[in-house]
Amino acid sequence: MVNKSQKPLKPLKPISAELVLGAKSILKEPRLLDDWVLWLEQRPNEEGRTTALIRPWFCPECPPQELTPRPINLRSKVHGYGGGVLASFCDGDELLVAWIDDCDGSLWEQSWQGLSNPNRDSESWLTPINLPICLSSKSDYALADGLIDPFRKRWIGVMERDGKDFLVSFFLHQKHQYPKIIHRPKDFAGYAALSPDGNELAWVEWQQPSMPWDASQLWWGRFNSDGEIEDQKLLAGSCPDDSRQISVFQPIWLASGELLVAEDSSGWWNLMLLGRKIDQHLAMSWNRLWNMKADTAFPQWVYGMSTAASTGERIVTFSCKKGSWRINLLSREGLISDLRQPFDELADLNANKERLVAIASNPLTESGLLEVDLSSGIWLQTTSRRPVLEEAQISVPESFWFEGFNGQSTHAWYYPPANWTGLAAPLLVKSHSGPTGMAGRGLNLEIQYWTSRGWGVVDVNYGGSTGFGREYRERLKSGWGEVDVFDCSAAAKSLVAAGKADSQFLAIEGGSAGGFTTLACLCFTDVFRVGACRYAVSNLIAMTQETHRFEAGYLDYLVGPWPENRQRYLDRSPLISAEKINCPVVFFQGMKDKVVLPAQTEKMAAALKLNNVPVEVHTFPDEGHGFRDSRVKIKVLEYTERFFRKHLGL
Repeated sequence: MVNKSQKPLKPLKPISAELVLGAKSILKEPRLLDDWVLWLEQRPNEEGRTTALIRPWFCPECPPQELTPRPINLRSKVHGYGGGVLASFCDGDELLVAWIDDCDGSLWEQSWQGLSNPNRDSESWLTPINLPICLSSKSDYALADGLIDPFRKRWIGVMERDGKDFLVSFFLHQKHQYPKIIHRPKDFAGYAALSPDGNELAWVEWQQPSMPWDASQLWWGRFNSDGEIEDQKLLAGSCPDDSRQISVFQPIWLASGELLVAEDSSGWWNLMLLGRKIDQHLAMSWNRLWNMKADTAFPQWVYGMSTAASTGERIVTFSCKKGSWRINLLSREGLISDLRQPFDELADLNANKERLVAIASNPLTESGLLEVDLSSGIWLQTTSRRPVLEEAQISVPESFWFEGFNGQSTHAWYYPPANWTGLAAPLLVKSHSGPTGMAGRGLNLEIQYWTSRGWGVVDVNYGGSTGFGREYRERLKSGWGEVDVFDCSAAAKSLVAAGKADSQFLAIEGGSAGGFTTLACLCFTDVFRVGACRYAVSNLIAMTQETHRFEAGYLDYLVGPWPENRQRYLDRSPLISAEKINCPVVFFQGMKDKVVLPAQTEKMAAALKLNNVPVEVHTFPDEGHGFRDSRVKIKVLEYTERFFRKHLGL
């Protein structure tokens, strides 16, 4: 049910797309380095360039120093989604940073000094020791997810080449090397963690057709004298052919030499601890001390994700229950306590010396850098810009449960319109991407853009979404194009029945997998009057042949093995049933997209035009899968609103 108690919002003029998107940087992957905090910042006003910044811990008034100025752009293209582009290590007064540069795909390194005695009279806190050094030779491989091995003075990370992953190393301070392969996994690998003594490595592997959140394995190995991994042992998880599917997430070594990892054999991603030295009795070694009906992990779409950390005797983790996140402090006695702080949309946890950093937001505050002193409980959150709305002008999401596919209770976040009279209003249904993803409740000004214009918005956690346990995720198994379509349509109809939405003014939008759900809703239901799609999947059969390696087997799970289920692919592809769509659609497509090829959008739009359906197509030559440039994002938002207003007669 929808909570009807929200107070009327303060009168608000429609906010502009420039205000929503123009100056908002995206902060990612923070980490603590002694008395410093280092993080990544993606800048839409610099065509989506990502850079590394550093400043003293708990000092928001201190201007951050940019370590990787233009033309450096931190980005990896491994698996199509990248992530994990920065590795760092501090040794006394010196800081070493290694990064993947999008300009050439190479691995670079640079060092600075001044950590113990920063230069407060200069515009920069730290002083470069050397110019950037290109460690890797240019070739046809991609790198990501690195860490610094200080014991052997090298970078260890993932190389994707010729349709396979490898764990490789490059020595620091040496130019233009060829990668040294230290481990050859069966298929995919990553999330490596180095033991405190530097002698052991833990990492995650998974194999097609599984995605890492469906079936993956935790592996362990010991370094030999050549720095290669030997004595590999499988510690946890499952393989695609196992009768029971288990996913593992983010191995962490504790200072004691114990190994911590999240896995979901209980139906929830919970942490477990390998409490003794690794030997042949592995099955007897795991301790599951912190059982809870909450998820402590994310689906691993990108590298660099983190939901747990260790600092001293404390273990800190995020946990998600009913769509909201919190920070938990764990004890070895199995006790769990919540860290008191106001944020419930959390990502990228890192901790050190009784300190914690993360990326955090809530319904009233945009995403920013959260710093917490664990010893005192004092916290500080810093956003990339000042607040652009007063608290009373913000539409706060209401937790909304409705009857979804097969009568199952399904979740969404409902945002009432600003200046609302209580009468039925236009409604925008948002279908998140993934489809293994999640609709969060952190302040999203793109949603406020719509509520400020008198629209209600419902962001649907359709069956298959994360944050509600494995059983909820597995609702979408073999059901993509049915479960998600039913749930998004049911959310809209429930709000119409409750008098919140006007059935004549229902719109739906989504990107990537959410674009597929949008098209399928327009194709196979009569609920919606208009739709907007960004880089949308429209032809499932084409996706079996055209998509990139990372998702090459994903459709086996979502729809069914190909070609045994050919008819199911035909029945659920919007392009095959394009004649069933009779309402206007606007498309947005990046021409460098390697995940959903531009041809899918071109063919879908052409099929609709052939049926005299009103269509607009907007293409962007320099964008890929997921738009980065703020100028492009602004156009997409403005063009969508203009298209909806025109065709709904608003």
